[in-house]
Amino acid sequence: MRTAALVADRLRAAGLAVHTGVGGHGVVGVIDGPDPGPALLYRADMDAVAGDERYVSGFASQVPGAAHLCGHDLHTAIGVGVAETLARLRDRLAGRVVFVFQPAEETLEGARAMIDDGVLDRYPAREAYALHCAPLPVGVVAALPGAGLPGQDTCQVEFTGPGAAGTARQFLDRVGELATVTKPRSADDFAALVAALQTPDGPLAGFVFAESHLAQDGDPVVADVWLRVWPESRHAELRDRLRQLAAQAGAVVTFPGPPFPAMVCSTELSEAAATYLRDVPGVAEVMTARAAWPFNGEDFALFLHRVPGAMFWLGVADPGAGVNGITHAPDFAADERAIGVGVRAMAGLLLHRLRAA
Repeated sequence: MRTAALVADRLRAAGLAVHTGVGGHGVVGVIDGPDPGPALLYRADMDAVAGDERYVSGFASQVPGAAHLCGHDLHTAIGVGVAETLARLRDRLAGRVVFVFQPAEETLEGARAMIDDGVLDRYPAREAYALHCAPLPVGVVAALPGAGLPGQDTCQVEFTGPGAAGTARQFLDRVGELATVTKPRSADDFAALVAALQTPDGPLAGFVFAESHLAQDGDPVVADVWLRVWPESRHAELRDRLRQLAAQAGAVVTFPGPPFPAMVCSTELSEAAATYLRDVPGVAEVMTARAAWPFNGEDFALFLHRVPGAMFWLGVADPGAGVNGITHAPDFAADERAIGVGVRAMAGLLLHRLRAA
């Protein structure tokens, strides 16, 4: 709520038309140029991760139990910076830019809440864009044509009777065997992963990433399972496999709803953006990822299901300074120089796309 209020104040001060309370704590800011043209949407997420930060910095969270472990504070700062930049260039705009500051990305609730509240109906857009921090060097931006991030499927499995705890642990071992990819544990592992991401039809053309744990070790014993799958057409197959494993263990499996969808970026818009971004000052390299990052999802997927667009990875790491940029790691840290790179890249891209109408 405090972040939303701060964002709204900055947008109003820059001269945007501001609407608050959209889908809860969501904030929308609108810039209209003097000439007619298309409408573009830029989304920035602005929530935190449960936990405490280990990295000591001047921008560390001051709220116990709420940590900036996914870089959303940078996303918010960049979104405000892009809005302020385009507000100063308003006379050059042919069309409209809609800034959507969205809470609750981590719980996969914020995008749906804002969309259900009519944000895309009140502010229809031709294209939608966003960026996300990534463990790449500062100055590197990655485009994701035809790729993006996997969705997520979840289920709960209940075990009863004598030996239920042991049976549950055996079940979790079997779930682990479904995985075809694991998180990198060394610099060499990470380098191999980055290479695989850039390889068309390579080792990440299809994958399963599995996580599970015992949520309740009592009577009954309850296990929670999460799967990230690419391509998402494989979700039905994996659900059938989980049902088989549960039946073999004499357990009951429950899926709370359909899988959360994958985020898939437009090939055309991603490639056009990559061409533009290569000439942006401060962007040292534009990497093209040909596969999805296996370990995280994004509810920007729901915007891209309604509006063609793209997300970009923004490098925030400086390994030499001990800044790893590994999102959701307990010692996540980001180099603040990435904020300037992100603002220049996204402000320029939006202005460029308005002119491309």
